[in-house]
Amino acid sequence: MLWVHTPKPAQWRSYGGKGISTHEGTSLMELSGAWKRTARGAMLLGADGALKPTIFAEMSALALSTGAINLGQGFPDEDGPAEVLEAARQAISDGMNQYPPGIGFSVLREAISAHQMRFYGLAPDPDREVVVTAGATEALAAAILALIETGDEVVTFEPFYDSYSAMIALSGAVHRTVALRAPHFQPDHDDLRHAVSDRTRIILINNPHNPTGAMLGRETLELIVELAHQHDAIIVTDEVYEHLTFGQTHVPIATLPGAWDRTVTISSGGKTFSTTGWKVGWMTGPSELLQAILAVKQFLTYVNAAPFQPAIAVGLGLPDAFFQGVAGVLQQKRDLLSSGLTQAGFAVSESQASYFIVADARPLGFSDAADLCRRLPELTGVVAVPISAFVTDENKNEYASLVRFAFCKRVDVLERASAQLAGLAR
Repeated sequence: MLWVHTPKPAQWRSYGGKGISTHEGTSLMELSGAWKRTARGAMLLGADGALKPTIFAEMSALALSTGAINLGQGFPDEDGPAEVLEAARQAISDGMNQYPPGIGFSVLREAISAHQMRFYGLAPDPDREVVVTAGATEALAAAILALIETGDEVVTFEPFYDSYSAMIALSGAVHRTVALRAPHFQPDHDDLRHAVSDRTRIILINNPHNPTGAMLGRETLELIVELAHQHDAIIVTDEVYEHLTFGQTHVPIATLPGAWDRTVTISSGGKTFSTTGWKVGWMTGPSELLQAILAVKQFLTYVNAAPFQPAIAVGLGLPDAFFQGVAGVLQQKRDLLSSGLTQAGFAVSESQASYFIVADARPLGFSDAADLCRRLPELTGVVAVPISAFVTDENKNEYASLVRFAFCKRVDVLERASAQLAGLAR
């Protein structure tokens, strides 16, 4: 069907099939297409056909309209290291403003390879086993769309980052989940064994984990590798918070025996270098898998962020003191907000990594965190997001009272938010 807009009068005329003749009468649910299963997979399509905004869009808009402190969306409110910012400015001045190569500038691919060797002892070939992407989000989308056939199954942990469910639904796959339960958010190994089967095409993990801040233990990672071999599955691992860990060392699953040949590792520079708007990510893994993913990726953004790529390369080469320092500062911010939430009356889970901390509102008498989050701006002048936004509808009750707060903000902002949240305890 071809739809053509005619300005006089303002109508949508349909050709080649049935459709709505006038713009005023258009019903979203009558528009066919993959958008519908994508929105449904992301839990954004209501039973009445209404398309809802993401929880991040809703809560950020609420923060803006009320002037509340936004601890809902995970973006820093301070710039990253001066060397990285200056490298971007220099790249623009040097004329690096046109299309980079499809797999990314060599300076960044070589820096990614060196980073993997420096921190993890991995040695991906920068020309065959490293691909630059438009953030981790594009890498995840390309991997899922490239490696899935309709009806395949993808296993994730739950709660899960919302783009996972959207892309799984868009691909035509079946989404299976394994629960991460409060307060420690570690999976039951029997549940994991039950979820992975010969129908499983991808085991998609997020370690360190958003939204819970948990880190998967080595035994869990080893079990994932074992199950991937047993059922001939591919491991796709989202490790964007790899350097933002607190008192623990991140272990990439690709470093485990038997993992490399069937693992696609995804990360990005946005979180580590406080440059989330630059959208510079990457994939590393065996060339056969990356070539298959490139067949899809090249038709998504094609390329991106030309002057930011050499800047992220500079970041990846910063001394160890930077990486230790950024995690240390973030841990202090975690502790500050955790203390404030505890004093406000929440039951707080310990965040081992990431930008986020999970707090249970039930001790305060709130059993519905989604309702609480919509009232928080009025009650305390603070915005957060409910964990129920990251789980399937059938499992929402189990997470109904849990709230995610972001602590990747300035110290003065966290102090003010803690003081305002204390009003809940009165």
